[in-house]
Amino acid sequence: MAEKVIRVDDIDGSEGDDVVKRDFEVLGRTFTIDLSDDNYKRLNGVLEALAPFIENAAEVKPAGKGRKSRAAKIKGYTNGDVREWALRQDIEVSERGKISDEVYAAFIEAHPDAKPDVS
Repeated sequence: MAEKVIRVDDIDGSEGDDVVKRDFEVLGRTFTIDLSDDNYKRLNGVLEALAPFIENAAEVKPAGKGRKSRAAKIKGYTNGDVREWALRQDIEVSERGKISDEVYAAFIEAHPDAKPDVS
């Protein structure tokens, strides 16, 4: 018993002897697709047209997931404690993100029991 494999073009659904699995590379990644000769020529044309744009562009990397550390630079206190104190003292401090070294220094000066976390 013989089996016949019929390849179908992944773009236009056409069948034919010229439809074969084609590999192509974009940005260092290899892809494969079943294409007829005509659609393969179209693909190569698109890749050639895109090449100068890719060559002259800078890659934008996704933002990394930052550390979610809620520990303050001060033993026995949280960043929330430092922020609350700073706001009560009319010291400008961001609601989120890094607390400046100056704010930490002022907090430590105002709280004799506060010790910098050197670990």
